Amino acid sequence: MMKVFRCPARHGYAVEVSPFIPNRVACAASQHYGIAGRGSLLVLEETETGVSLVRSWQWGDGLFDVSWSEANEHVLVAGGGDGSLQLWDTANHNAPLRVAKEHTQEVYSVDWSQTRGENLIVSGSWDQTAKVWDPALSQSLTTLRGHEGVIYSTIWSPHIPGCFASASDSRRKPAF
Repeated sequence: MMKVFRCPARHGYAVEVSPFIPNRVACAASQHYGIAGRGSLLVLEETETGVSLVRSWQWGDGLFDVSWSEANEHVLVAGGGDGSLQLWDTANHNAPLRVAKEHTQEVYSVDWSQTRGENLIVSGSWDQTAKVWDPALSQSLTTLRGHEGVIYSTIWSPHIPGCFASASDSRRKPAF
């Protein structure tokens, strides 16, 4: 039997399984297909009878991606239509732990490094840049400009520390 969770007036953009809790997922969603309206970050848990909502937050703009921390089971990062990254804590916060806004357009992709010896976040934006962040999110560590179009996806290599790949609509797929 397939288990379903419905979130009225929201359209899902990304889902990520927790690296610590196998039956827990985070979902980034937006109103009006991400064109206008608010975003929602949902933490869901599979139960014997279905899917239950563990925690949810609302954001003033659409949310397009989410990634769990590899160092803390309660922490995740989301990318927003307002160019921001938000660091959230499922354990005890009603607002983001931190917010960083350096991108000038939508953040369409975020990924937390998978090697626990390296604690970094990469973001990709419609502003054609990829940024590498320390999770403190005070400011980005570096900004990379290798695309001539919108960046749709960024992902860390699980095998090569410090290496990520990105994909855009510019028909180029540079690896940094």
